Amino acid sequence: MEVEKVKGYLENPATIEGDNLPLRFFEHLIMHGLRVDLIETNRIICSFKVTPRLLNDGNCLHSGAIATLVDVVTSAAVYAAGGTFTGTSVEISIAFMDAAYADEEIEIEAQALHVGKAVAVLSIEFRKKSTGKIIAQGRHTKYLHLPSKI
Repeated sequence: MEVEKVKGYLENPATIEGDNLPLRFFEHLIMHGLRVDLIETNRIICSFKVTPRLLNDGNCLHSGAIATLVDVVTSAAVYAAGGTFTGTSVEISIAFMDAAYADEEIEIEAQALHVGKAVAVLSIEFRKKSTGKIIAQGRHTKYLHLPSKI
C-alpha cells in the first residue's frame, strides 16, 4: 500500500480558507444554474446544464454533485407535498446508470411518495434531456421532527 499516495489523494493542498466561505456554500455551488420547470402536488421537475465545475476526473458529472441534488431537490418535494418542514435525512440511496458530461442538459424529477407526521419517503430520477436516458435514480427517507417551540 502506498500510504503517501492515499494521503495525497485525500488531503487537499488548496489554499482556500474553507471556514470563511459563506453559509451553505457547497449547496449553492452545486445548485447554481438549476431551473424549476414544474411544481405539482408531490412532484417537482427541474432542469440543469452540467458545468465543468461539477465534473469528476473522468470528465462526467460528479456523483457527489448528484448526491447533493438528491438531498436538496427531494427535500423541496416535501414542501410540494404540503409539508412545512423538510426534516433530517435518515437514508439516501442512489443507483448510477449512465454519465452526464459538460454542457449536457439533464432533467431531474423528484416525487414525494409519502409525507406523514414523522417520516417522508421520496424518489428522484436524473435523465438526459436529449434522449430521456436515465443517469441516476435515488430514494431519500427523511425524519420530519417538529421544530422546537422554545
